[in-house]
Amino acid sequence: MKIASLFKDRTVFSFEVFPPKKTSPIESVYRSLEELEELKPDFVSVTLGAGGSGNGENTIAVTKRLQEQHGILPMAHLPCIHYTKAQIDAILKEFQASGIENILALRGDLVPDFAPTEDFRHACDLIEYIRTKGDFDIAAACYPEGHTEAPNMDIDIAHLKEKVEAGATHLISQLFFDNDAFYNFRWKAERAGIHVPIEAGIMPVTNRRQIERMVSMCGASLPRKFTRIIQKYENNPEALRDAGIAYAIDQIVDLVTEGVDGIHLYTMNNPYVARKITEAVSGIIRTGRKC
Repeated sequence: MKIASLFKDRTVFSFEVFPPKKTSPIESVYRSLEELEELKPDFVSVTLGAGGSGNGENTIAVTKRLQEQHGILPMAHLPCIHYTKAQIDAILKEFQASGIENILALRGDLVPDFAPTEDFRHACDLIEYIRTKGDFDIAAACYPEGHTEAPNMDIDIAHLKEKVEAGATHLISQLFFDNDAFYNFRWKAERAGIHVPIEAGIMPVTNRRQIERMVSMCGASLPRKFTRIIQKYENNPEALRDAGIAYAIDQIVDLVTEGVDGIHLYTMNNPYVARKITEAVSGIIRTGRKC
């Protein structure tokens, strides 16, 4: 099934998981998948690290397991900046052989000690290439507050439109903590002629180190309400976890009320957090479905 078809008549609710590092047993994520299955997400995306930082075999194994043993529609991440066309060809053949037809096409992060190849400089190059290689449904990433490398938001939106024109059928946003930033981005995207579904990426913050790392990577702004939560509960792990879950739930309720196309929950392979949020918003998600 193509994920793009899910957006026709309902608010989509999906998860992201990541395979373990090469030095860790893959069974560690399999236990999480068993618990996530009970939550019945519309689909689950599986990350793949750029260059030498990821394990493509584990990504394919996790993606296949989602589909074959858990009955969950999977989406495989595919970053390109550190891969050659020959390497991408091999990965796409593996996807086809495994029945994987949904791909999140990404440029990928620059990785120290791994030089970029010259075959794919941007995600739109990969999207165009994938379209020539099979009947894949292709999603792309978007950035509600602009990509950290973009000179300004208008240029970033122009690049996003290039992804859609290249063949991206829907978009998944980077994490954000300020819903107004997402609404402003969505308005600008529509004004620029981007009319594909956009899922809002939500990450529940459960510890201070996590938020510091993510903000340094993606540049998400921190509303006063959010920073007050971090400051008040940073030395109480359980309280901070619960406050982070509550903040994510509040974001989702507001987004669904405002007619968001979907919610993509960055689970960090934490079934407890995913369950608490899903149980709180499942009725709201159903109510948000389109007629």
